[in-house]
Amino acid sequence: MKNTVIHADAPAYSQAGLFTLSLRLVVGWTYFSAFWRRLVLENKLDPETAGYIGEKFNHFLPNALGIKPLIEYLVSTPESLWVAMASFTIIEGVVGLLFMLGFLTRLMSLGVLGLAMGILLGAGWLGTTCLDEWQIGVLGIAAGFTIYLTGSGPYSLDHWLARRTPRLTDWKWFRGLGSGVLPVAPHRLPRVVLVGSLGVLFMTLFTNQYFHGGVWGDLHNKSVKPKIEIAGTTLSGGQLSFEVYRVEGADVYGSFLIGVRLENEAGAAVLDLAGQDLANFPTTQIRNAYVAKVKPGAHSLVIPLGAKATLTVPDASLGLLPAGTYKLTLTDISGAQWTSEVVKEASARPQGEESSR
Repeated sequence: MKNTVIHADAPAYSQAGLFTLSLRLVVGWTYFSAFWRRLVLENKLDPETAGYIGEKFNHFLPNALGIKPLIEYLVSTPESLWVAMASFTIIEGVVGLLFMLGFLTRLMSLGVLGLAMGILLGAGWLGTTCLDEWQIGVLGIAAGFTIYLTGSGPYSLDHWLARRTPRLTDWKWFRGLGSGVLPVAPHRLPRVVLVGSLGVLFMTLFTNQYFHGGVWGDLHNKSVKPKIEIAGTTLSGGQLSFEVYRVEGADVYGSFLIGVRLENEAGAAVLDLAGQDLANFPTTQIRNAYVAKVKPGAHSLVIPLGAKATLTVPDASLGLLPAGTYKLTLTDISGAQWTSEVVKEASARPQGEESSR
């Protein structure tokens, strides 16, 4: 009797799956197309090519939410990164294609939801003119949840299999992972839909606020202007060393460093590297931490989003500078500048010098 009641709802589920057909096809393509672009139209899994997907993944790092340690580990270990990117691409291809075909639709909708969550947490802060990656993430989560509820309709492999083997619809695993009547008691279904929908809304509002201040306060977009953090500055032994880490700005456009200036307390330059000096900066004096690399460009030093590197500038005149506090200034081609304090300690006196006086 219980099964009869549940199966009486089958036409309604079939119709719901029919109505969501366009959503299933379009969302499925957005994920399958990632596989298509990376392996068929171009080879973006080659670490030696400019469009390597691992570098794009590196762009997520500076402001990722919750998964930053995982991203940092992967971009710090190129072999593991390649395996992860290849696996992710294959999963996107399989999930997207089967989602469009409507095979094990509910299982694939969970895959869509998981992929969308990964995009949201990793790249939800990116987007120069619109909140591009955030919108893709939250809409993918909403679509995955919706298709899980409806399953697929007449235009799906699930429907074809159910017609050829009608008893599949009696198996709870098929209805839970494929299509048909959702294996949830009818009186509990409204609560499941409400709780799930509110959860999706909460994730939407929370990430909108976290990444962009889109719910209250000051609206901001970290993808518009480049920002570089300077750390680990040292000045000793005729050598200036400092770490640069690009944490904001457009992911498709580098920061172009055209000036490195070191000033004493009086404001006089004791080291001044211009654009062409940086364009000819020796790669042996750049120690990159991740797959996105700081490197010399045609007219400047190029710093991609997410790149972190330690730069070393040897200059004999630096060893003659007196102890004190100096100011390091980095200048971007846009006019943006970032500064850091550099302290040079007094040189230790040779042992026995005091007693010889």
